[in-house]
Amino acid sequence: MDNLKIGHKIKKLRELRNLTQEHMAKSIGLTQGAYSRMELGETEITYSKLEKISEQLGMKPEEVIAFNESMVFNVMNNQTGNGLVINNNQISEADKSLYEQLILQLKEENTHLKKVIEGLLKA
Repeated sequence: MDNLKIGHKIKKLRELRNLTQEHMAKSIGLTQGAYSRMELGETEITYSKLEKISEQLGMKPEEVIAFNESMVFNVMNNQTGNGLVINNNQISEADKSLYEQLILQLKEENTHLKKVIEGLLKA
């Protein structure tokens, strides 16, 4: 696990839930300073620590790891009740390139599998 990236994700999720570092640290049995160093990526985040942090965030560890801050859902109170607002930031060029490569690869695999199926049907 990349401690800096995981720490950044944990920080964003904590902030979205309006939780303090002190609250998180106390709930998982750390000092605030030790917890802060985890968010900064300065110390290792073990899986057992990630499980405790995830529990405090109301999430599963894999959801914390997969968190993408560009797809944040914010629940807001408005005059008609609860409204769901999606922060729909643009996809990065690197991610766009990666998705395009993946789509091309899947198309090639699809074409190959169609040929294999046709060959099996002719046999």
